Amino acid sequence: MKSKRIHEMEQYIKQKKHVSLDELCELFKVSKNTVRKDVNEIVKLDYYEKVYGGVEFIETFLPPFEERNQQALNGKKNIAKRAADEIKENDIIFIDSGTTTQFITDFLPEEIRLTIITNSLIVINKAALMPNVKLIIFGETYHKNTHSFIGAVATDILKKYNIHKAFMAASAVSIVSGLSNSDNQEYEIKSAVVSKSRKTYALVGSEKMGKSALVTYAHLDEIDGIITDQFIPEEYELFLRDYNIDLFIC
Repeated sequence: MKSKRIHEMEQYIKQKKHVSLDELCELFKVSKNTVRKDVNEIVKLDYYEKVYGGVEFIETFLPPFEERNQQALNGKKNIAKRAADEIKENDIIFIDSGTTTQFITDFLPEEIRLTIITNSLIVINKAALMPNVKLIIFGETYHKNTHSFIGAVATDILKKYNIHKAFMAASAVSIVSGLSNSDNQEYEIKSAVVSKSRKTYALVGSEKMGKSALVTYAHLDEIDGIITDQFIPEEYELFLRDYNIDLFIC
């Protein structure tokens, strides 16, 4: 009976992605103490993690870029537009590869003077057409699923640059796991950028809040702002306020 309940609980968490202990108590008609014991067994498995007040399933599969690109398209453009407002003349910025960050240059003044550092093929193609942009690209290997360039040499190159503002993508965001990605090949690049940037902004849809992906590349207290499309859970608002992290809702 117990093993059956744990299996059903595991499958439920996998389906819902993030579940509170109270929800599990109500659904399986058991005490919170029993749920805690069951959860302790579940998190011994790969891809499950305890979070404040609950448990979550960690996404490990990154869908194709084209599929992700069509999800919540208007929300992504609104987030990118708000991010562009943070960019000023003569800034040195990093634009991450991602289905939201790719739109930032669409909302910049055509004649703006700035330096763009990027490993995103889409951003490279757009920035190359901007007459007053100094474009710095890096990465020796093309990664098709993220339309980006990666590699150990790229990480070493990044360490030379002083970045004013970094605009980062993430597969998931949580208080426990921070900014995480489903693709571990970009981990070192993202981590290096965050460590070198004076200000770091995470561009994430609200549907990614309270979730974890395969690899954490930055904890929330390492960033300066989150730009999202809808209101986020109260516990996240309180956390951001406590750590003086700006929240921009489009």
